[in-house]
Amino acid sequence: MGMTNDYPREIAAVNQMEPSPRRVRAVLNGRTIVDTTRAVYLWEISAFPQYYIPIEDVAADALVDEEHEQHLSRGRARRLGLRVGDEHRKAAARHYVESKLPGLEGLVRFEWDAVDAWFEEDEQIFGHPRNPYHRVDALRSTRLVRVELDGLVLAESRSPVLLFETGLPTRYYLDRTAVNIGALTHSETRTHCPYKGHTSDYWNVGDQRDLAWSYGQPYPAVAAIAGLVAFYNEKVDTFVDGRLLERPVTSFS
Repeated sequence: MGMTNDYPREIAAVNQMEPSPRRVRAVLNGRTIVDTTRAVYLWEISAFPQYYIPIEDVAADALVDEEHEQHLSRGRARRLGLRVGDEHRKAAARHYVESKLPGLEGLVRFEWDAVDAWFEEDEQIFGHPRNPYHRVDALRSTRLVRVELDGLVLAESRSPVLLFETGLPTRYYLDRTAVNIGALTHSETRTHCPYKGHTSDYWNVGDQRDLAWSYGQPYPAVAAIAGLVAFYNEKVDTFVDGRLLERPVTSFS
């Protein structure tokens, strides 16, 4: 059976659980309220895991029992809030008191933004836990890449950096000197990626918003894309060595 052009590809099975070997911490209002080496990955969807934390590794005095039970697909849970000093976060987590999945009982699942910061070892992470099966490679190439929109050439380069990321289509990062900057207008959008870092720039093209982006200071693993510009190949026509690529179907389409 041939591959479809839909993304993301499956990385792990839904409800797959496995221990994380990393020290995981969470900070709220300047206080570390989670500090554990016993976190568990649970894939709620196939592409991205979430951390589930033993309740014994959460600061007990920061938890607020909201006296609300939830009957969920994975089991029965108590809804919890968080309070540290004058900071109160409602519906911040759920504590599984009964589970339909072996090993889930006694674990706490936090809403990611219910705390101020998450750390794996001593590195802050953003958006969601890094998937242990997720890989990102940035490789230099001499393939000819041309990007067009409605016949307008937006970029053309023989020295692209190809970024291969598990579960996503190949991204083509191009030198700014190879980009038709006059066709782009600056956007205030900024995003972050657990694997690449914080974007420094986004650009619109006509009425197409946030069509291109750049990482000024990406993480060391993908340092080759620093300052280069990539386009959503879901929304533009991308030619590689003269061949028009099919537009991939993703959440960005």
